[in-house]
Amino acid sequence: MPRARTSPKALPADLAPDTEPTPDTAADGRLASTESIAQDLATAIVEKRLPPGTWLREEALGRVYTVSRTKIRAALVMLSKDKLIEIIPDKGAFVSRPSVQEAREVFSVRRVLEAEVVRLFIASATPADYQMLEQHIRFERAALRESTTTGRVREKLLGDFHVVLAEAAGNQTLAQLVRDLVARSSLIAMLYDSSNDPHCSSEEHADFLALCKTGDVAAAVASMTEHLERIEANLALDNGRPDRQLDLVKALLA
Repeated sequence: MPRARTSPKALPADLAPDTEPTPDTAADGRLASTESIAQDLATAIVEKRLPPGTWLREEALGRVYTVSRTKIRAALVMLSKDKLIEIIPDKGAFVSRPSVQEAREVFSVRRVLEAEVVRLFIASATPADYQMLEQHIRFERAALRESTTTGRVREKLLGDFHVVLAEAAGNQTLAQLVRDLVARSSLIAMLYDSSNDPHCSSEEHADFLALCKTGDVAAAVASMTEHLERIEANLALDNGRPDRQLDLVKALLA
């Protein structure tokens, strides 16, 4: 997704009611695209410059990017699909704010659902399915070698392994549940300062897939469960909440 030229560092101040419009154009003079606006906002959320709970006002964002509210609304819908924001009817769009309890619940449910995914996958996987997942692991490793790869891209790529696995298992309802939970997990990891080593996660994906190939369902389920437990354990959930300074920033932006 292309990046908008307006620096996301300016976003919190620009959301103030009395801010003057700031042009946001590409090198050829075109206005920012929906995708670039969504990426810009996503970057600001990930870097905690738009704190959890921040109200993303369409009118203010339209002034920041000098585009219509329709385009802003489309960008917000894109972010809501990634669970980065929550759109509340008759109230507006807000940066998502998962609680510690929600974080623990998400990983608890993931362990249950993804254990079933593993069982279904081993029972029905074809050589093409294994090749697809092996290719995904190669993508992971290539991205991790690139110094320009952002934390959000790494989180999404690592999370997508679980989504691809669920889709290959053949139960589309289960795959959609996993897709939603993985998106929420990525936001949780970003907000709760995950110390997870992405290289370790990618290696665990490879080790897990090797176990699947042996047909040892119990070992593969245990591998996936331990993988998810390690990811949760690397979250800073014992603090009870994200950085308290985020609430102060939110109050100042209100």
